[in-house]
Amino acid sequence: MRMLCDEMHWSFVFGVIVIYGVSQGLGGAVSRVASDYYWKDVQMVQPSEAQVYQGITSIPWLVKPLWGLLTDVLPVAGYRRRPYFIFAGLLGVVSMLTLSLHNKLHVAFALLAMTAGSASVAIADVTIDACVAQNSINHPPLAADMQSLCGFSSSIGGLLGFSISGLLVHAIGSQGVLGLLSIPSALVFTVGILKKEMHAPNFVYKEVCQKFLQANRTMLTTLKCPDVWRPCVYMYTSFALSLNIQEGMFYWYTDPKAGPAFSQGTVGFIFSIGSVGSLLGVILYQHVLKDHPFRGLLFWSQLLSSFSGMLDLILVLRLNLKIGMPDYFFVVIDEGVSQMIGRLKWMPLLVLSSKLCPPGIEGTFFALLMSIDNFGTHIVMGWWPTTSYVEGHSR
Repeated sequence: MRMLCDEMHWSFVFGVIVIYGVSQGLGGAVSRVASDYYWKDVQMVQPSEAQVYQGITSIPWLVKPLWGLLTDVLPVAGYRRRPYFIFAGLLGVVSMLTLSLHNKLHVAFALLAMTAGSASVAIADVTIDACVAQNSINHPPLAADMQSLCGFSSSIGGLLGFSISGLLVHAIGSQGVLGLLSIPSALVFTVGILKKEMHAPNFVYKEVCQKFLQANRTMLTTLKCPDVWRPCVYMYTSFALSLNIQEGMFYWYTDPKAGPAFSQGTVGFIFSIGSVGSLLGVILYQHVLKDHPFRGLLFWSQLLSSFSGMLDLILVLRLNLKIGMPDYFFVVIDEGVSQMIGRLKWMPLLVLSSKLCPPGIEGTFFALLMSIDNFGTHIVMGWWPTTSYVEGHSR
């Protein structure tokens, strides 16, 4: 971290820690548990509906290239990055307080507020990713170290968030916890105030359309390169073919009849073990695997990911009970192993993506690459509600 502070400004490292560690890591972990209980207990929706709503709230992540394009070609008050951090922070504070302070909020307005909160995190994510990609181009030997800092911050934040999320939901309810999520958004606002950035006061706004078109041409030209589109195809298919039943598993975890009826604290602890697995994946990549070829890393991580996906099936079929392993211990092992493998699979893709970004449109192109993954995941999230409806699964 000191090396990164020496090579870049301390405000960059501070921004990475706040965005990845506090906003996405801690805030994302707490939000995951709190929003699940919010849809289940406050809005009282079916699990298939909750999965659809989660898909809708992820739409701001699908349009990440739009946020990236804005940060690259449309500076505000002479700054390319700082205003977007400030806007993201304000949007997050307003949306989280809205969910917290209204006890009988209509489901449509709740969904709108959740989507706005998701957009807040997505905009901040795109903006800090643009900073990381730009610094990766300027300092290629430090690209892996920067991604490791991002992953380490996210994992530590997630570990802390999941460790306290269940206790917080039990103590103050899901709405109270959502209100606390305005604090990470306020810190994102602080990043926008403190971030060191070159001021360019003479920007000609009449050239915005021309710059948009130029950025699109550069992006399309880059995508035609085989070294770029081949990893894109892999990233999409890898996520699109991985079935995501997160919401269904949550309802099953907490079902007193069909499932093991885990408490709020237990659910938070299970997710915190997943963050430990993710952290181990970051450490393993940074100290052992970062100098290995991308092809070998992706092959083995994809293979292991396929095997880890079978653990959910074993759990639901209760095969673990036949070998004498309680649900609690099996779920803990499942979450830890799955998250570690997922992080090992994700880290080389992040490093590769940051190196593929052409200068001048770092935010746009990195966001495009990441939205490919999000789109694949979004497609998968639509499978479970459909199959759940066909099979008659409900609360």
